[in-house]
Amino acid sequence: MQMTVAFTSIISIFIIERIDDKKGTLSIIPLVLTGIISIFYWRYFDDLRPYALVQFVPCIVIPIMAILLPPMYTHSAYWLWAAAFYLLAKIEEAEDKPIYKWTSHVVSGHTLKHLFAAMVPLFLTLMLAKRRIAPERQSLLETWKISWKKVRQNGFKMENFTYSYSNVSTEESR
Repeated sequence: MQMTVAFTSIISIFIIERIDDKKGTLSIIPLVLTGIISIFYWRYFDDLRPYALVQFVPCIVIPIMAILLPPMYTHSAYWLWAAAFYLLAKIEEAEDKPIYKWTSHVVSGHTLKHLFAAMVPLFLTLMLAKRRIAPERQSLLETWKISWKKVRQNGFKMENFTYSYSNVSTEESR
């Protein structure tokens, strides 16, 4: 249940960052309740579909929003890394037994799931440590379009740089 609360809260935080403070703050209660209800539904009806939906929607929604909506802060690409590692964790969880067999019973998909899921808070922590208020709000899609436009105009030409070196005497201080 704790992971469900954490990941539904991450969507709310993402909404605060990309859309609006008030909307993101208001969304936390319905999102967390949806996650909790999906767990009770799973336990009561033995049906994982709502729980799976709660688990996989962030893997789809966060990257789409990260690409299309302009961020308030720099280093927003870390959201994509976090979503990618979470998706890989879910795949490893689903492929638990085959991974265990492929690794000659050394490591299971469940073990790898926990290692990859642990990367999510790592990437989000790095993002928080490095980020600053963005000087201009520009979506990743716009940034990529500008980069590809530059590549098309200049090709893959490398700029030439000339360096000159000089000897600098050193004095030892006593």
